[in-house]
Amino acid sequence: MSGYRLTTVETVREEGSWAFTAREGDEDREVFLVPCVDEPDGGAAEEGVDESQPVRAWINRCTHENQRLHREGVGAVTRGGSVVCPKHGSAFDTCEGFCDNGEAAGTELRSIDIEVRDGAVFLTDDDLTYLYEGLPDDDGDDEGPASSSHLTL
Repeated sequence: MSGYRLTTVETVREEGSWAFTAREGDEDREVFLVPCVDEPDGGAAEEGVDESQPVRAWINRCTHENQRLHREGVGAVTRGGSVVCPKHGSAFDTCEGFCDNGEAAGTELRSIDIEVRDGAVFLTDDDLTYLYEGLPDDDGDDEGPASSSHLTL
């Protein structure tokens, strides 16, 4: 079995999301993990979780604008089984990464290969090399969490 051990499913569930930075070629990539919740209302941590793949990993950028979905100190905003973009309110399914509303409708987050073994989450994506837990300091390339969305977060 291969892969870099990232964290535990329990940690992702307790924190709501968990982020790390990895290298792909010459570029650093921000990645975040979220619990895969099938139920539209989210439910309790144990309800609605796909136990065959209890967490999913996504590149930490909205597909509409280059906005972080997971922010240090805040995490990813999730609601009803979706990750919500803090800028425009587009909601991406936590299990599939697909967005069917808002500015990002019809797009899908880029998934990262992970595997869960005995409650631990491993990075198994051949294109990425783990660098460190957390995200790099904000480089000023996104406009921050100011929202023009009609949704209240």
